[in-house]
Amino acid sequence: MLEDFLDKKPLFYDEIDYGRMPRIYKRISSYFDLRRVIHIVGTNGKGTTGRFLATALYNRGYNTGHYTSPHIRYFNERIWFNGSEVSMEVLNQQHQELLKILTQEEADSLSYFEYTTLLAMFFFSKESDFVVLEAGLGGEHDATAVFENELTLVTPIAKDHEAFLGNTIEMIAKTKLAAIQKTAILAPQEPAVYYVCDELKKTKDIACFKAQELLTLQDHSNIETIAAKENLADYLKSNLGVAVAALKYFNIAYEINDFENARLFGRLTALNENIIIDVGHNVLAAEAIVKALKGTKYRLVYNSYKDKNYREILKTLRPLIQSVAIIDVDNVRLEDRDALEAVLNELAIEWNSFEALEADENYLVFGSFSVVEAFLEHYNG
Repeated sequence: MLEDFLDKKPLFYDEIDYGRMPRIYKRISSYFDLRRVIHIVGTNGKGTTGRFLATALYNRGYNTGHYTSPHIRYFNERIWFNGSEVSMEVLNQQHQELLKILTQEEADSLSYFEYTTLLAMFFFSKESDFVVLEAGLGGEHDATAVFENELTLVTPIAKDHEAFLGNTIEMIAKTKLAAIQKTAILAPQEPAVYYVCDELKKTKDIACFKAQELLTLQDHSNIETIAAKENLADYLKSNLGVAVAALKYFNIAYEINDFENARLFGRLTALNENIIIDVGHNVLAAEAIVKALKGTKYRLVYNSYKDKNYREILKTLRPLIQSVAIIDVDNVRLEDRDALEAVLNELAIEWNSFEALEADENYLVFGSFSVVEAFLEHYNG
């Protein structure tokens, strides 16, 4: 079974063999028949940008796959095709077929993300006109970068995963933008990102467009209408704009209704009138949430990985925080409880352990996919 197979693979590595995925894919690439691939790199907004675009392409009549990660509760959340997640039954069938073309050594050596990426693209190659392919944490050396693509979408780049990507915006942008193969469309970025793109064009035959350059006044009006209809926060509206720009690049006409119900679960999702969940996990995501939710105080259900700048995240969220409820999360990357508590005390933020929901409290669940998953297990019983 697929899930048993993946359970044997670690989710995180201290060191990554960047040559493994290209080497294996090169050997088996003849088994893949991929038509038009749209690659998405960046720090924030990859998932929602991809789902906006994939939904619109599907509603325009194209067979469309969307690969995103990680999942919140169920593995098949990662692999979406023509409007719905692919069933585990189908994915198990594809898993058995993929194992037939891999050697035992290759199958065992591939990381969780590498194998999942191959599996998704193996399925999509059979019947997709378009594949919207979301990178993991990287760019140039990401497992998703081995597939030939027609377009790269670059969502906002910010500091995150510094241990792998670098500790400045310019360093991170160099890693991510190196994945551009032909043409890129950039979401609004810090100046350093545009500089890196301009420098890259001097050594590589690529084209870079700002999303705004592809949008007309009518597109801006349509985006505002869709955002109002779908109740999108500003950052989600910006992601929608990048998706519309991609459609314009391909000369694909769209209608307002093509984006109906295209939001990914877990992105400023209201579970009920007083509980909001968001899988964001960095300062940029925290800034977007503060802008979207300003004026209301929340009990923040929170925890953090060791490699996150949670001090700055909590400082950013402080205008929204009434108090913090630290939720238990089963993850090897989790920060030591004492260290998190020390930072909360330093910032003079009231906190305790998450135990139960109070009917008269507003809750914001934020910090990572793992935090949201742990909360949903409690919420759904």
